[in-house]
Amino acid sequence: MSFWEINISAFRMVNDLGKEYQFLDSTVILIAEYTVFVLALVMLGYWFTRTHKNRMMVIQAMIAFIAAEIIGKAAGLFYGNNQPFAVLPNVNKLVDHAVDNSFPSDHTILFFSIAFSFWLVHKKTGWIWILLAFIVGISRIWAGLHYPFDIAAGAIIAIISAFLSKWLVPKLGFIKNILAIYEKGEGYILPRKEKTKNF
Repeated sequence: MSFWEINISAFRMVNDLGKEYQFLDSTVILIAEYTVFVLALVMLGYWFTRTHKNRMMVIQAMIAFIAAEIIGKAAGLFYGNNQPFAVLPNVNKLVDHAVDNSFPSDHTILFFSIAFSFWLVHKKTGWIWILLAFIVGISRIWAGLHYPFDIAAGAIIAIISAFLSKWLVPKLGFIKNILAIYEKGEGYILPRKEKTKNF
């Protein structure tokens, strides 16, 4: 069996679940399309904890995502395939999407780069975001938007970028300087409450 046949076979295994369990399709659409807003809110939440550790984590996550997107776009120049719904018959297509190169998956790059950046800093709770990234990846296959290889490639690129960002960003002095300037300005607008001493 060729690689392409394995890719299609794995796609069918997941996508056909939508035909068998149609009552889950609305949930899959919600996950595939809108969990990105949950991720954005989580990042804002981490940022406004106002701890240096969490803010550096958010910066590392964003840099990991940007790097992974650049690598992903470059990879797409050397290999490409259109979405399964545009190529294969009888696809369970749940979401409207323009026909273009679906390799690698941008959603997967986004979720895995940020999820792994979270995990690298908060290992006790970071697995929750990694699990969410896996669920989003599966939902994109279920919805007929990506092949498993699109998802796997996006995840690998994102994970590598997250590790590189975690290693590199703390070494970049200008990022620390920018963060310090931002926090100084923020302190004028949103001053921290001083802890009162109990006598």
